[in-house]
Amino acid sequence: GGSFAPRNRCISHSSYYSHRNMEPIRHPRTLSQLTLDLEREHQDNFQGFNNLMTALQTACKIISHAVHVAGIRDLRGDLGETNVQGEKVKKLDHLSNETFINFLTNSGELCCGASEETGDLILPPADRIGDYVVTFDPLDGSSNIDAGVTIGTIFGIYKRVTPKGTQGTEEDALQPAKNFVAAGYTMYGGSTVLVLATKHGVNGFTLDTGIGEFVLSHPAMTVPNRGAYYSVNEGRAKYWDKATTEYVQLAKNGNDDRKSYSLRYIGTMVGDVHRTLCYGGIFFYPADKQAAKGKLRHLYECGPMTFIMHMAGGRGSTGNEDIMDVVPGQLHARIPIFIGSKEDVEDVEKLYKEHSA
Repeated sequence: GGSFAPRNRCISHSSYYSHRNMEPIRHPRTLSQLTLDLEREHQDNFQGFNNLMTALQTACKIISHAVHVAGIRDLRGDLGETNVQGEKVKKLDHLSNETFINFLTNSGELCCGASEETGDLILPPADRIGDYVVTFDPLDGSSNIDAGVTIGTIFGIYKRVTPKGTQGTEEDALQPAKNFVAAGYTMYGGSTVLVLATKHGVNGFTLDTGIGEFVLSHPAMTVPNRGAYYSVNEGRAKYWDKATTEYVQLAKNGNDDRKSYSLRYIGTMVGDVHRTLCYGGIFFYPADKQAAKGKLRHLYECGPMTFIMHMAGGRGSTGNEDIMDVVPGQLHARIPIFIGSKEDVEDVEKLYKEHSA
C-alpha cells in the first residue's frame, strides 16, 4: 500500500489531493479567507476586521435561516410595535435587529453601532470596546417579508474618530460614505448572497448551506457604464420635481443618442441595487413634494450602497451632490438617491443642473 508524504516535506493542497485519475480539486474561496487576507495584508486599516466580519456574517446566516423558515416558525406579521421611524415593526425586523446587536456588541471590535430600528447609538460593554463603527438596516424591504419577495440586510463599517478605548459617540457614526472602510449587503432570496465592498474591490459570496460558509461566487464585481433598466416607484410620480419627471420620460422614450429603458422594480432596495450592480442601469428614490429629503436613510441605506456602487465603478447622487461627500446631519437623516451606472446617474445630474439654472 501507499503512504503519506514525509512530514518534513512541504506540498501543495492540489498535489496532495490529486490523483492521476482525478482533476485537481478546486477548493472554494470563502468570505472568511478574504477578510483574513485583508487583515494580514493591510493591518493598519483592517486590524480586527476579520473578528468583526465573523460576527456580522454569523448574524446574516441566522437571519437567512429565519427568513427561509418564517412561514413555519410563526415569524410572519407585525410585532405590534412601531420603530423610531414610526413604522410598524415586523417580527423578522425585531429578530434581525436583536441578532445584529448581540453579535456586534460581543465581538470586541465595536466602538458603537447605529441601526434603522433603534433610536439611540448602540454601545458595547465597557470591557469590549473596539475601533469599528457599524451602521445597518437589519432587514431592508419589510413590506415584502410576508409575500416571500427578496429582502436584505445593509451595513457600513467606519473606523472611529474619537480616542481608542472610550465609549463611542455620534461623532463616530456621522461620517460621509467616503470614510467607509467597508460596506455591504446580504440579499435573502432564491439564494443568500453577501456582497462586500472595500477600497480593494467588490466581491459577492453565496451562502453554501451544506458547509455553512459564504463562498465566492461573484469575484471582482463591476457595474456597466450604462445600463438598460430604470427602477423607481412610479406610484409617486405626481409628487416628483421637474428633473425627475423629465428623466423618467427620457428613460421610457429614449432619444437619438439612447434607446428606451425597461422598468424593473422590486420595492426592496437590496434587490433593486443588486440587479443594478449586476446588469447596469439606475435605481432612484428622489425627494418629492411629500418627502422633501427623500425617504431612504443616509447612514443605513444610501451611504453604504453608494460606497459599494462607487467601488464597482458606478455612482450615487442626490441629483445635485455626490453622496460619497455628504455628511449625515443626524443618525436617522434621510437623503434623496440616484444610484447605478456612472453615465445614467450623470444624465440625472445634468437635468438637475438645467432645472436649477
